[in-house]
Amino acid sequence: MKTGSEDPRTIRSVAVTANDVVTAYEATVRAGRETVLRVTPPFVPRERGRLHVPGPGEPSGDPAPLHLDPAALLDSAALGPFPTPDETAERMEAEGEVYSPERHHERHVEAVERWRAAAREAVVDEIEIGTPEGGHRIEIKALGRG
Repeated sequence: MKTGSEDPRTIRSVAVTANDVVTAYEATVRAGRETVLRVTPPFVPRERGRLHVPGPGEPSGDPAPLHLDPAALLDSAALGPFPTPDETAERMEAEGEVYSPERHHERHVEAVERWRAAAREAVVDEIEIGTPEGGHRIEIKALGRG
């Protein structure tokens, strides 16, 4: 068991894998299933955020685990929205490409892979979390970019 503090302001940095951030974001956006990067107490200065799906039977405690929203971990201005199949079809039409379900599928898979690669690079360097005492900035250490 790790020793640390109940105060999340103890945290200076959180290591996350870029793939976990992308996976959590996609699960939330595409499947409508809230998925976060969770940091569990007791808190220490260097933490690890792990992929987590909060559920109704989730144990509560004081202090509660810290849930990092994957959308807050991505620079949305640099990234752009997740590609939809409709957008892929519109792009194909605009480029004069002959439509077929197979080609649409291939093009959409390519668009999603490009977005995922860009998202792994768009993990922010820091975020601000809310605490009972106010905001607290945390450095984000993204592992596995690129």
